[in-house]
Formats: sequence, C-alpha cells, structure tokens
Amino acid sequence: MSESTAPRTTVDDGLRVASQGSSARPRVLVLYGGQSSEHAVSCVTAAGVLKAVDGERFDVVPVGITSNGQWTRPAVDPRTHTFADGELPRVLPTESTVALHGASNGTGERRCELLEVGPAGKTSSLGPVDVVLPLLHGPFGEDGTVQGLLESVGVPYVGAGVLASAVGMDKHFMKLAFEAAGLTVGPYETLTARQWRRDPGAALQRVRGLNLPVFVKPARAGSSVGITRVDAWEQLEEAVALAQKHDPKVVVEQGISGREIECGVLDGHDGQPPRASQLGEIVVHDGGESHQFYDFTAKYTDAAAADLSCPADLPVEAAEEIRRQAVVAFEAVDAEGISRVDFFYTDDGDVVINEINTMPGFTPISMYPQMWHATGIQYPELIAELITLALQRPVGLR
Repeated sequence: MSESTAPRTTVDDGLRVASQGSSARPRVLVLYGGQSSEHAVSCVTAAGVLKAVDGERFDVVPVGITSNGQWTRPAVDPRTHTFADGELPRVLPTESTVALHGASNGTGERRCELLEVGPAGKTSSLGPVDVVLPLLHGPFGEDGTVQGLLESVGVPYVGAGVLASAVGMDKHFMKLAFEAAGLTVGPYETLTARQWRRDPGAALQRVRGLNLPVFVKPARAGSSVGITRVDAWEQLEEAVALAQKHDPKVVVEQGISGREIECGVLDGHDGQPPRASQLGEIVVHDGGESHQFYDFTAKYTDAAAADLSCPADLPVEAAEEIRRQAVVAFEAVDAEGISRVDFFYTDDGDVVINEINTMPGFTPISMYPQMWHATGIQYPELIAELITLALQRPVGLR
C-alpha cells in the first residue's frame, strides 16, 4: 500500500481515553516508529508495551512517527504490529498531524499539551501529557534529538537524557566514555566523514592495522543494520560503503572470540544506585553465510537462528563482575531509567564491553524484559516501574 492511499481512519478502541487527563491516572504518551532504519523494530516494541501496560493505572495515548517524520494518531492499531507475517510494520501517514506544546501557567509551572492540526490548519487539543515513553530506536529517536524536544516542552520522559542518549548512540564516543571509566574495550578504528573525504586510502590503511575478522558498523545505528563481517581485506571497502549508507561515520571493530553476554540496568529510586539484572546470553547457530553474527534477521525474523539463554551459565565471580561493569557503563554515559549493556566473555575469562543501548528492544520476548523476568520483575511491572521513574525525575538540568 502506498503512502498516498493509506487509510485515513484512526484508532479509537480504548487506548486513548476520552477524559484526556481528567482522571488521577498519569497520562502516558507512547511514542513509536520514527525516521531511522529501526522503524519496524520500534513498531513491534510498541505493540508489546501497549498490550501489556496497566490501563487501570495509566491513561495511554499512542502516537506514531512515520518514516518521513510526521507525528500521527495511528491509522492502524499499533497493538497489531508484528514481524510474523513477513512484512515489516510501519506507521502510516494521516491527514492530521499531532504535536506537543509546552506552556507555563500563572504560577510558573510548566504544562505539556498534545495538539492535533487538521488538513485545513484547524488546531484542537487532545489533552495534557504527563510523561512520554519514547519507544524509538536509532537516530532521530534514541540519539538525544527527541529527548531535546521533550526537554524543551517540559515533559518528563522514560530513559536517558540528551547527552547520554547521544553518547550511547555513537559507538565512537561511547567507547571513549567506557575507556575513561576504566572498562576494557576491544581494538577499533573510527572513520569519520571528514577523514573519508580527505584521504580514504589512509583511513583504510589504519583499519588494516587491526586483526581479521573485523566488523564494519555504522557508528550511529542499531539492530545490526548495515553491519558487515570482513574476513579478507578485499571486502573492506565494500563493507565501508554499505555502512555509510546508514551513517557517514563508521566504526570498525576487531572481532573478539568469546560468549556474548548481556545485562539489563534499571535505575534506582531517590538517588539509589542503578540495579543490574540477571545475565542473558546469545548463541548464534552456525548458519554459514546466513548468520555469521547476530544480524537483523537472526534478531527479529528467524526464530531458529539463535538461542537466548537467561540466566546465562557463568561462574559466579564472572557474573558478578559483568553486573558490576554494567552499572559502571550506565553511569559512565550518565544514563537514566533503562539500558542494556553488552559484553564479550572470552575463553581466557576476560570481560570486554561491547556497547550500551539506552533504549533496548522491549518486546515481551526481547532480552531486556527477559533478563528482568529472570530477576523477578514481570513485563507489565517493568513498564510501570520505568514510567514511575520518569515521573519522579524533573526535566532540565538535574
């Protein structure tokens, strides 16, 4: 279906409450979709959350962002989004656009309101918004851009702030923050757009100082989009070109032989330390050319490609060290609310940090909720906990 022929109806089946904030329940705007290559992942994440969120406790308002950046009241029930039918879900455009508006009342208190602008330019209020749950992955959602917008209109939101989101999205600056915090980072090289324009040959030569295999990645993308495993240097330039389709800045990481271990981090209340979950492990089956690493297909569309094991079977001392380092990484980028931290546990028993995700995959079967399930927090309770943490946190400098 083309965008020009998309349905013009909107969802009105209980996800939005007609009271528009008149009840005592916090009014939660669930924001999903977005302009990144992870648009479909965000849609499926939203489906899981909207089906599980406690409607008796929260007044939920779903708002989708199309791949072109239009904010909409959803034309398709977001709870129906799935990867199961073989077609990637997406947010469809509508004739009307919605927007957030921030204002101050006479006492200086800030108030955020959701507005709808019709095709003739008529603006109407959809009521106040108390907190935003931005289920957005990748650039223009997880990288500080939306967080800056939410700060400017004065509404609390789930997850990391502007700077932490930006650092957590950029694999180059993320690694610098980890190194400054004393964490072990694997060998890597960064190819900036400026370096590539000035002297691509020199940039490639620097990369050849790493040991094969290497993984060529867009610096600011997720869900393994645009990543290539390079086993021969003849493949390098083509791999860089693919990564640059998603981001002009590229990070090349030396492959690390070890088990892929993940840890969920959940913020503490009232200044208490962040909490680390039980650990999870990803085991990618030997798929020859199909799955040489945990790529997009293995993550989302091929259930037989990998096993997710939780809790991970590790020595007690190693597990405790990884959980400790996960909290260090969380605080190294100044994250808030939610993060998933990924590690390699090598054959020699060393712990090497890979990356942090400040808005990890959050479907019911995603690793982050699964790790907290194993730790004792069920999926609906986890959603409520994140919203509660956001409501307790002020906007602005803190």
